[in-house]
Amino acid sequence: MERPNSSSGIMRTKSDQLVETAEAVAAAMRSPTSGEATGGAESGGTLSRKSSRRSMMSASPGRAGGNSKNTHIRKSRSAQIKLDLDEVSSGAALSRASSASLGFSFSFTGFTVPPDEISDFKPFSDDDTPDDLEAGMRKQRIQAEPTLPIYLKFKDVTYKVILKGMRTNVEKEILNGITGSVNPGEVLALMGPSGSGKTTLLNLLGGRLNQPTAGGSVTYNDQPYSKSLKSKIGFVTQDDVLFPHLTVRETLTYAARLRLPKTLTKQQKEKRAVDVIYELGLDRCQDTMIGGSFVRGVSGGERKRVSIGNEIIINPSLLFLDEPTSGLDSTTALRIVQMLHDIAEAGKTVLTTIHQPSSRLFHKFDKLILLGKGNLLYFGKASGTMEYFSSIGCSPLITMNPAEFLLDLANGNLNDVSIPSELEDKVQTEHSETETRNGKPLPADVHEYLVEAYETRVADQEKKKLMIPIPIDEELKSKVCSPKREWGASWWEQYSILFRRGLKERRHDYFSWLRVTQVASTATILGLLWWQSESTNPKGLQDQAGLLFFIAVFWGFFPVFTAIFTFPQERAMLSKERAADMYRLSAYFVARTTSDLPLDLILPVLFLIIVYFMAGLRMDAGSFFLTMLTVFLCIVAAQGLGLAIGATLMDLKRATTLASVTVMTFMLAGGYFVKKVPIFISWIRYISFNYHTYKLLLKVQYEHITPNVNGMKIDGGLKEVSALVAMVFGYRLLAYISLRRMTLQTGA
Repeated sequence: MERPNSSSGIMRTKSDQLVETAEAVAAAMRSPTSGEATGGAESGGTLSRKSSRRSMMSASPGRAGGNSKNTHIRKSRSAQIKLDLDEVSSGAALSRASSASLGFSFSFTGFTVPPDEISDFKPFSDDDTPDDLEAGMRKQRIQAEPTLPIYLKFKDVTYKVILKGMRTNVEKEILNGITGSVNPGEVLALMGPSGSGKTTLLNLLGGRLNQPTAGGSVTYNDQPYSKSLKSKIGFVTQDDVLFPHLTVRETLTYAARLRLPKTLTKQQKEKRAVDVIYELGLDRCQDTMIGGSFVRGVSGGERKRVSIGNEIIINPSLLFLDEPTSGLDSTTALRIVQMLHDIAEAGKTVLTTIHQPSSRLFHKFDKLILLGKGNLLYFGKASGTMEYFSSIGCSPLITMNPAEFLLDLANGNLNDVSIPSELEDKVQTEHSETETRNGKPLPADVHEYLVEAYETRVADQEKKKLMIPIPIDEELKSKVCSPKREWGASWWEQYSILFRRGLKERRHDYFSWLRVTQVASTATILGLLWWQSESTNPKGLQDQAGLLFFIAVFWGFFPVFTAIFTFPQERAMLSKERAADMYRLSAYFVARTTSDLPLDLILPVLFLIIVYFMAGLRMDAGSFFLTMLTVFLCIVAAQGLGLAIGATLMDLKRATTLASVTVMTFMLAGGYFVKKVPIFISWIRYISFNYHTYKLLLKVQYEHITPNVNGMKIDGGLKEVSALVAMVFGYRLLAYISLRRMTLQTGA
């Protein structure tokens, strides 16, 4: 192609341009060095794919016009790729390339490319990954990182639950003799109707259920489950348990710093989190909050990918997912399953439950387990399911999604499905009186037939396959059963990470306009009611004593009912993260309780600044700061009581009821309402933080005036301070013991 030197080049006819374009593309496709720019303006050499697209883009009228910029780029790219050598000389090829070739009429006539568009001019590659439609950005493929291959085998797995009745206990069978296996590089799907035992089986295989009622054998590289496997297993729960006020980037960064091994530096862990963000196509929303019921955040598909990212960030050998496509549209669900396929191709072993996949999703699975009422109806290659069920006489009479067909069978529904002759004969001879009105067998009979057919035709063969030794050496097998538990960070690192995470997550709650307004308005009302009160006369002193008692009650009541919600609300997150061995329980507990302190102590400062000076309390700096310290001590003690009640009961209704009764009792025994308490119940006041706080406030304000206020003797204050400090640590120790018992009971 020659560069036109005069206006005659502009006046060329469209047909000449089309022929010239077709010849250039054909030459580029024939050229063995099509990736290099081999032609110049004077040499007349063939245009490469790169140089031809550059000339077409730079000359496109859309570049100059502005409104159709992207349209011409897309058309020129499609014209370059899709032109066939056989069609170059045909009218079809010329007509298809016409829209792209129009730009050549303005080639090299003075049009220049804006600097901001130069980045678009890069060679187009057939290997480029497709754009992530939801994220709007180009995502990387899942990195094929080396990992320990784990061959998972399970044989005759059973599980029962004991239902406690009024008189007797009843055993209910959830799983009955499930056998199967999955190897590295494979995706095993667990399918079945609701209540068929999919999630229970997944939890058993993932080591999340360690109950005595479980039976059968589950091996990982022919070794039993051990706690060291937690660092090699990723488990994505059905519900996305995430902190709503953290961003996507913060969520994955904290997970990386807690879970990745100690051998990596902080920068390497943070880089791994960024890599996962781009691998999952989350780069567009990485600075968006996760969101929740009352907070706007990322979409459902992005939230699910964040949950998956939390697990694949550790490069697990085994990845379990519980219904990862539930609630997602078909396109997003396909993207999730394709991602699982990419993860498996990197040498991982992937197991997922799936509720009702589309036909495209179904064909992405390597192996399939079909469950019905806890029994195994099929195990084998997903591609062989239709052939197997046809061999036992069950084949669809109309074209349908294989997944729908299988779920119909698992439910005992034979509508639009051929009835096996054996089942038909059995129904006619044994159950002719109980047939359904449409002449179909009962669901119970269909289920029994399918279980029997699998056990007689396939089950023995699959059990024999499990006896075949796995193709790995003993050294790799021994790595699975290492008894040593591996933490991703030291105790202090875990504490500091969890402390910062707690501050970021809860700062939105503590400084909400509602809470600030509540405290400020209460303080203002108190200041107006006790405006510039005097303590020089007995009546004024008695009035001020009432204000001090209200301060002790208010800052005893308020923290208790705030702290009660702490552990019950985070129970799901705590169970999930402890099951994955993200941190020690002690590090979490100390970080959780101390991260609340800075936030809990800011609003009392605002409260006291308003009340103290409006009410005209003792005007010197020492008394003001001692009053503030006393209130702080009361808050921390009351908070400990709330933590203990919440952690012990783990039920908000029961905890709120118990806290109401306890706080009311402490208030009545606080020394303001009742001066003379019977001896047999007088001990209550000594465990009441209201009583000790009230005595300390009286001492700070009136020790220079009188040794006795309202019949309450003012002493040195050491006993009151010691009692409050003992409550601070005693209540928290009780809360920690309760949490430890709770996590042991869940098997975490």
